[in-house]
Order: sequence, then C-alpha cells, then structure tokens
Amino acid sequence: MRHTEFWARMNQHLGESYAPTWADQMVISALDGRTVREALDAGVPPKQVWRAVWEVLQLPASER
Repeated sequence: MRHTEFWARMNQHLGESYAPTWADQMVISALDGRTVREALDAGVPPKQVWRAVWEVLQLPASER
C-alpha cells in the first residue's frame, strides 16, 4: 500500500477534514503508542498503519 492509498482510505472513512486531525491526535497501542502520523514519519509501512487504524475504527473485513 502506498501513502496515497492510505490517505484515500483515511479520507473515505473519516472525511477529508477530520482524517488529518485524527491522524495527528489518536494514539494507537498497536503502533507502539504512537499516533498515525508519528508511525508513518518513523517509517512504519502504510499497510501496517492501516491495519491498526482498521482495528481501532472496527471497520468491516472488506475494508482491511
């Protein structure tokens, strides 16, 4: 998964105006207690970050 696909999914599920805010503020334990943005900036692959987001948002399996 590329960063562009990751952000497209974030925008789809959270909205274009809220997704960046959520990514900056939501700390996720599966990302070692980092925010989405911190994890991506640290080099965590977008696919791994998306799986953590998917779990937190309790999205359907089809969105994984």
